[in-house]
Amino acid sequence: MGYENGVVVLTGIGKPGQTGEVVARALLAKGVRLAVVSRSAREAEARAAAVRAGTTDGTVGGASGGDVRGFPCDLAKEAEVAALVRMVRDAFGERVDALINMAGGFAMSGPVVDSDFAAWQHQISINLTTAYLATRAFLPALRAARNSSIVYFASAAALPGARIARTSAYAVSKSGVIALMRAVAQEEARNGVRANAIAPTSIRTAANLESMGADADYVDRSDIASTVLWLCSDEASAVTGEVVKLQKAARP
Repeated sequence: MGYENGVVVLTGIGKPGQTGEVVARALLAKGVRLAVVSRSAREAEARAAAVRAGTTDGTVGGASGGDVRGFPCDLAKEAEVAALVRMVRDAFGERVDALINMAGGFAMSGPVVDSDFAAWQHQISINLTTAYLATRAFLPALRAARNSSIVYFASAAALPGARIARTSAYAVSKSGVIALMRAVAQEEARNGVRANAIAPTSIRTAANLESMGADADYVDRSDIASTVLWLCSDEASAVTGEVVKLQKAARP
């Protein structure tokens, strides 16, 4: 994808202090036209306005102004995702150059024997169903670009050897994301659509700092943004079907 004037859809931009805002600002700094998605119209526009306002902490550098618009959607509902595609098409045209599937969340589910089925369903819904519905709905627009990219957000919890006791619902949902990515990579290569996944360990977000403290070995949000930018770029034009694990370098 050539970034200037490219159209990027970013789902699950999240609350202030989370990863989505840094990814969005990094993309906007490259000159893309950006659609950010959140559950309500009020929240979506508020997050778009925050991205337009840029940042003063130097994490992504120089992102202010630009064409970024907020769109409301419950990404786990098929009809709402279909409506989202129509809204994005009306705003930006028939072509989408990149889809960044960031929507999701983490929760402990406890030992399988004691786990709550509703918690299981919720993790599958927010992490996997959202990615599936968004992918399926936007694929025609991604095909129209002929050189487009989908980036999925998996987790190190879905990789071999991970410690996943008491988090089975989350781990299974993220494993499903990786399987979905690989299927799309194989099916869409001939249509010019690449698909890859990022599998980070814990990210330095406001929520993680509050729950885990400041001393954990976090992946920086700027590293996530840099990886997304690379996977969407022409430099990664031969990369598809891959899982990129991101983790903090070991302390000396």
